[in-house]
Amino acid sequence: MFIEGSEDDSAARRLRLLGDQAEAVRAELTQLRSDLAAAKNEFSKLRATQLDETSETLVVAAAHADSVAQSAVTSLDELNLYSQLDELTGLPTRTLLLDRLENTLAAAQRRGTRFGVVFIDLDGFKQINDTLGHAAGDQVLQIATQRLQSVVRESDTVSRHGGDEFILLFPEINLAADLAPVADKILAALAEPTHVMGDVLHLSASIGIAVFPEDGTDASILLGHADAAMYRSKKRGSGNYEFHVDAQASDTTAPESLPVVPLMRRTDVVFAEHESRLRMLRDANHELLEAARVDQKMRAHAEQARQRQIDFVAMAAHAMRSPLSAIKLTVSTMRRDSPGRPVPSQRLDMLERQSQHLARLIDDLLEGSMVGGSGFKLERTPLALDAVLDSAVEASRHVLTLKGQTLHLRRCSAAATVFADAMRVTQLFGNLLKNASRRAPTGGSVWLSADVDGARALFTVADNGAFIDPAALDRIFELYTHDKSLPLDDAGLGIGLAVARELAQAHGGTLVARNAARGEGSEFVVSLPSATGVA
Repeated sequence: MFIEGSEDDSAARRLRLLGDQAEAVRAELTQLRSDLAAAKNEFSKLRATQLDETSETLVVAAAHADSVAQSAVTSLDELNLYSQLDELTGLPTRTLLLDRLENTLAAAQRRGTRFGVVFIDLDGFKQINDTLGHAAGDQVLQIATQRLQSVVRESDTVSRHGGDEFILLFPEINLAADLAPVADKILAALAEPTHVMGDVLHLSASIGIAVFPEDGTDASILLGHADAAMYRSKKRGSGNYEFHVDAQASDTTAPESLPVVPLMRRTDVVFAEHESRLRMLRDANHELLEAARVDQKMRAHAEQARQRQIDFVAMAAHAMRSPLSAIKLTVSTMRRDSPGRPVPSQRLDMLERQSQHLARLIDDLLEGSMVGGSGFKLERTPLALDAVLDSAVEASRHVLTLKGQTLHLRRCSAAATVFADAMRVTQLFGNLLKNASRRAPTGGSVWLSADVDGARALFTVADNGAFIDPAALDRIFELYTHDKSLPLDDAGLGIGLAVARELAQAHGGTLVARNAARGEGSEFVVSLPSATGVA
């Protein structure tokens, strides 16, 4: 249901999508508030005293709902930012740095300016971890963070790339040479004595520098050149820095200018090479272990952020239900007119439709918060296929009736059962029938059929609406995917189909979508394990 990518990317993308949906709910509430004010003005000519009281209640409820939505947007923004910060240092993560780097690159290309990328690797960090422990290593990383931040401008970015590596982004510089004194300041700041676990340490680092556009016009190339320059600096010894252009200059060095290296006996050469390979293997092993530790922490952090996201969305949706209930109650009260005084109902009909739409959005948010988590708890019992069809039809009948649509029901030719959760399987087919109703035109048709194929029970929900864009068929079940072939009011939040697929998979089944072969409409086919097969 998520575009392939890292868990951090997936979590960040889902948070951004949730932020967009919270904004949509807030817009609905703002429109509702405006309509309420108009209704108050229209009704005041008929029932001044009674309407003042009921309208005041309605406006207060709408204002409270607007406040809840605004709080939701603000909290989601904070949650989104928190998920992009490194847990240990509070610095931007690699994901956020790459986003800023792409923005800086686009701005520099438009303006014809330079910017610099500085890659920093702390020297001897492995020894600190090995001798003083990981707690000391974490403290060193926090100290290094503070000192790096102390020598840069507010417009610059200091990010943690992973392990003991940092990347600094200087969004606008005049010349590449401007970064040389910055590198000197970084080395000087790190070299200041610091107390860690009772020991006095003098930190040092190896620094690599790349500059746009001289060293590359692509973000990945610039990072690669800065990284390579850092490794050349490390070979020179601790506490050095190198520009990428230095590597190009060194390539032009004449052979006769190279120092003469005295020959060694073959046994000495073999022994030295063996020792070098052992050191490389030890270093590589340590780097792998460190990378695994960092990856484990990042995965745990991403999971915590995702759980906070789920908890928050559920809490916000529940909070919105209280003012929505007050709105519905007040609209119902306003429909009761004094004897002999007809009450215009156009405004009330509009408010009622918007309240129903808002209720649907809130229900979608609650369902969406359970996708990908452990929210769907199943209590399975043997269910007859006919009972499954009847429950789904009953749950969706009002949706079809509102659009004057005809439901064509085809039952299974033989008695069969599925081992499923009655409430959840009704929810699954209810979502599919509502989707079919949205796709079908007013007065159109929706089909629901059941069959058994060996050990599988097959259900098909079809409509006579527009085709699904073939390019969108692979993404139709992704969370928050909008169907552009539907009107905006009918599109929903893009949650129902994601929930339906999650429920099908939770039951050990599948859900696929396809365009119908009859020339119009779409079909959604559910396959569930049959409990008994054909009787």
